[in-house]
Amino acid sequence: MDQRPKTMNAEEWGLLILLSVLWGGAFFFAGVAVKELPPLTVVLARVAMAAVMLLPLFWAFGHKLPRTLAGWMPFFVMGLLNNVFPFSLLFAGQTIVSVGVTAISNAMTPLFTVLVMASFGEEKLTTSRIIGVMLGVVGVAILQGLDGSFDPRQSFGIALCLGGAFSYGFAALWGRRYLGGVAPIKSATCQLICSSMVMVVVVALVDQPWTLAMPSQATWFSLVGLALFGTAIAYIVFFRILVTAGASNANLVTLLIPVSAMILAYLYLDEPIRLRDVAGALTIGLGLLFIDGRLVSLVLRPFQQRETN
Repeated sequence: MDQRPKTMNAEEWGLLILLSVLWGGAFFFAGVAVKELPPLTVVLARVAMAAVMLLPLFWAFGHKLPRTLAGWMPFFVMGLLNNVFPFSLLFAGQTIVSVGVTAISNAMTPLFTVLVMASFGEEKLTTSRIIGVMLGVVGVAILQGLDGSFDPRQSFGIALCLGGAFSYGFAALWGRRYLGGVAPIKSATCQLICSSMVMVVVVALVDQPWTLAMPSQATWFSLVGLALFGTAIAYIVFFRILVTAGASNANLVTLLIPVSAMILAYLYLDEPIRLRDVAGALTIGLGLLFIDGRLVSLVLRPFQQRETN
């Protein structure tokens, strides 16, 4: 059986680029919102509003909410690993580092996923994947700076973002083991509902939002954009690509998200695009290509064909 990723057509490439803008835009919207609101409050707004937006589609497809605690448990854990922990860490990181650095750090997600999957015996840690992980580490080092200087605040911000990416790796493991046969729209909606319930309690205890000043119009717009475009619509587009083009092609969006995020932040938040940000993004991107396997296959194909002949 041919295991190579399916060749995408023009429509699928268009959807992939659209998804990169939607998820890159999520970092942009969050970057605006955390300037006025605490990160945890922004997380609550994102998951709660997105859940409300997805529920009509959830019901339109004939899905029903679980009726037992056991039925909710897989979605509850997925909500923690895929929403509560990573969103909280990433948004907290965005109060320290730029939108671009956050998005680039988040691009480490597939590399962490490889390590998590290998640690739990789900996938083999091949040579090309080891090279990919090492390149990712080098990319993060470039982001931090290779000039010998050390900025503890910058390092802490990057560490928070990497913690979010690491949580996504465990979310992938949990999803494979316990949500493999669940319809994507049901998985997304139910985990967002669970995440909202958790964040209501957390935000009430930590942020006490009723004591905060009323956000500006720009912040309200960012919250709606984060929930609508960066979460609800993004999920729908992602699932569409997943069905038509396959998981390997859908995961290519990870290479494009930092580009979209940096361009949006440069145009609308006046964040400079530093040379080391570009270098770090390219290095991590190269690592992702090694993990994806396409780059290795492309390089080795002429030698394999020569041996066959």
